[in-house]
Amino acid sequence: MMFMSRYGGGRTLRAFALASAVAITAGGMVLATRTEAAPVAAVQSAFASDRLSVEVLGSGPNVILIPGFASSREVWRAEAERLAATHRVHMVQLAGFAGEPWTHGDGPFIAPMIGELARYIRETGLERPAVIGHSMGGLTGVLLAQGHPQLVGKVMSVDSLPFFSALFGPTATAETARPFADQAAAGILAADEAGFASQQGQTAIGLARDPATREAMVEWSMASDRQAMATAIREVMTTDARPGLAAMTTPVWAVYASDADGGAPAAMADGMWGREYATLPGVKLVRVDGSRHFIMADQPARFAEIVDQFLAP
Repeated sequence: MMFMSRYGGGRTLRAFALASAVAITAGGMVLATRTEAAPVAAVQSAFASDRLSVEVLGSGPNVILIPGFASSREVWRAEAERLAATHRVHMVQLAGFAGEPWTHGDGPFIAPMIGELARYIRETGLERPAVIGHSMGGLTGVLLAQGHPQLVGKVMSVDSLPFFSALFGPTATAETARPFADQAAAGILAADEAGFASQQGQTAIGLARDPATREAMVEWSMASDRQAMATAIREVMTTDARPGLAAMTTPVWAVYASDADGGAPAAMADGMWGREYATLPGVKLVRVDGSRHFIMADQPARFAEIVDQFLAP
């Protein structure tokens, strides 16, 4: 995705850049350097929803892939095609992002979307699928497991915290974050196209090492609905999943990035992820070095290895 960049305020931009943060965007094209494989058949699910659509590839144990804020499902394309050799992969596209229509005005965003994900799992007969989400998609996976534990087998949260605004500091709360969330949303709505594109491009530098990834992030962001983006970022910044962590029984892996050259230093990342997931029983924390926010693009081989370990019976 992209997000509010400097339109959300300097503190917000700095938090994202330093922590490789929680809400950013898109671009399956970023993984174009993968080894070529035979084409994988894909079908659009018959499931109908004005909150999301799903593309299905392969066969085998079920895996749901959720992109982040303003992202396209294409962010998962290379990994989905790799997994489709052994798994049935469900690539989600959230309404309002990357050209997907948005018909809900100023919201709400997160709760209805999670409700539709739960309905998708029930109506398509998936039996406790694994859920992998990037950024806002990682928060979505955690909230889905908290609200519908009987539907989810395991969750991988990719460079995502259970409370986004913890990036502002350990004393941040949903209430103290609200003014910044409102500012970020207002900035998204007020920005002109040229200025918004320019700021998205600047912000992308802190979120991915790969130039093609950065370009894709801006493209998907510019194709997103501004009202959907504003509503989503306001909700992401004021949604705190931490109170529900202690009661969770769903296995969770939290994979996070560290980059000594322009991203989050290892000690900072370790401290933040360790602190924010501390109350989640059995959580497995996995740091990926040499990566910024888009781990699947910056370290695709390492990311694939982690996914295989996560999905192992």
